[in-house]
Amino acid sequence: MTAKLQSIAAELRKRMHDPIRQTGDWLKQVVSGYNNYHAVPGNLQRLYTFRRETARHWWFPLRRRSQRNRWTWERFETLANRYLPQPKVLHPYPLERFFAKYPR
Repeated sequence: MTAKLQSIAAELRKRMHDPIRQTGDWLKQVVSGYNNYHAVPGNLQRLYTFRRETARHWWFPLRRRSQRNRWTWERFETLANRYLPQPKVLHPYPLERFFAKYPR
């Protein structure tokens, strides 16, 4: 997760002056892909942490876009809730998959 967050932070630094909608759509794809792969039971807290840290990494470049910083965390939360999907468990427990494939 740390390596992925570092790559996201570097890419967000490059996209600092892109339109918010364009960057938000890109981040939506990134977070959705991460959630789709890692959404196993028992990993939900880690997915919430990934979403929060991704939002935090997006917040920093937005605050540096001008000398008049008006991005409070409360204002940014509405933007993050619009673009970053909430995590949810998408995959069943491994034994459920096993017994569905090999019934007794």
